[in-house]
Amino acid sequence: MEKLDIIKSKIYSSYTDIEFLKMLAFLNFKNKNIVFTNGCFDIIHRGHIEYLAQSAQLGDSLIIGLNSDESVTKLKGTNRPIQDQQSRALILASMQFVSAVVIFSEETPYELINVIKPKFLIKGSDYSIENIVGNDIVIANGGEVRTIDFIEGYSSSSIINKI
Repeated sequence: MEKLDIIKSKIYSSYTDIEFLKMLAFLNFKNKNIVFTNGCFDIIHRGHIEYLAQSAQLGDSLIIGLNSDESVTKLKGTNRPIQDQQSRALILASMQFVSAVVIFSEETPYELINVIKPKFLIKGSDYSIENIVGNDIVIANGGEVRTIDFIEGYSSSSIINKI
């Protein structure tokens, strides 16, 4: 299998994708600790890399929920996303510590989290644990919800403004 094919094989268009469900069943069968986070990841920068790497260290497999183009526009405004969902997914999937990227179109990743039932649910420290979508699912299943501090000065918005 070629390297680009390997990267593309980690991208799923939906949490109902049969191949995604098979991969998830395999991880659960092997008792792997799944780490989940989500976001727009519009312009990948150092803050994203460090956040995702720290998240991945918590378990065996990092699954990223990626907001679809439509949901990014709803969240960030009509000038966003800068990069389309397939480009953003390809960049994320190319990271060696990322096991899967799942695109979701809903306003929140609640249903995706309910399907995955990760051991760890991670968001940035700008969220309080009780306000993180899906915390109820993760806690009810014996998992942990954690936040990771951002690196000052690194955000997609600040990079866009600088450009």
